[in-house]
Amino acid sequence: MTIKRMLGNLLFALLLAGAAGCATTGSDRRDPFEGFNRSMYSFNDGFDQAIGKPVAGAYRDLLPGPVRTGVRNFFGNIADLCIGANNLLQGKPVDAVTDWARFAINTTVGIFGLIDWASDMGIDKHDEDFGQTFGRWGAGDGAYLVWPFLGSSGVRDSVGLVFDIGLDPVLRHKPVRVRNAMAVLRATGKRADLLDASRILEEAALDKYVFQRDAYLQRRRSLVYDGNPPRAALEVPLAEAAEPVPQPVSEALAAEPLVVRPDPATMEAAVRPLELQASPAASAGG
Repeated sequence: MTIKRMLGNLLFALLLAGAAGCATTGSDRRDPFEGFNRSMYSFNDGFDQAIGKPVAGAYRDLLPGPVRTGVRNFFGNIADLCIGANNLLQGKPVDAVTDWARFAINTTVGIFGLIDWASDMGIDKHDEDFGQTFGRWGAGDGAYLVWPFLGSSGVRDSVGLVFDIGLDPVLRHKPVRVRNAMAVLRATGKRADLLDASRILEEAALDKYVFQRDAYLQRRRSLVYDGNPPRAALEVPLAEAAEPVPQPVSEALAAEPLVVRPDPATMEAAVRPLELQASPAASAGG
């Protein structure tokens, strides 16, 4: 499947999801497609158990740590190009220059990005994408969605993903066989990095789907606001709001909005257990 066809299919799926929303309801208003999403989550989890984790485990066991670090640095260096572009589009030119400076330093001194000299020099790495850029300029999350192989997303982030994939230097690389090999290597390396953390999700969550959904939405909100999201008031169901419970004045004054903050390692394991945005299935063909 070519990249152009894959992007077209993703857009078509978004339209279908929007149409289905008129007749689909979920237990959470952020998740009106819960039935579809749970099916996709089960499919992704099955794929991960059968292929993703075994391949990632073999990758980690067979390759020494310095080699895996070099692979991680190489693809992270390529990502700095688009990260810088998104920072510029978000109105953060200083961060954009920092990202491109990282790319220049690591590509030259760091031997095509294999060595992360920029981080050793104190130049911070950022994490930006087009979904965050749209959110920066006021686009709401939209309904929560789970895509096959791609994992957790939302309407806004799915539109952003179209741009992320279309402008990804790795997925635009030719010849096609090299592009596919790079995409598989990147996906495998990312999944291997999450092997230990994913065990926390499996052991801690009674409903892994709900845990991953809530952690993903919280993490994306944090990323859009660069780690400092505005505090939102606690939402109360309408049935409860219609029958207020008397509360002492001292308790009412001391009440704080409810904010749930999972452990960072747990959240990272939950939001992208596959981390296959450039999976073999997604990038096969030419």
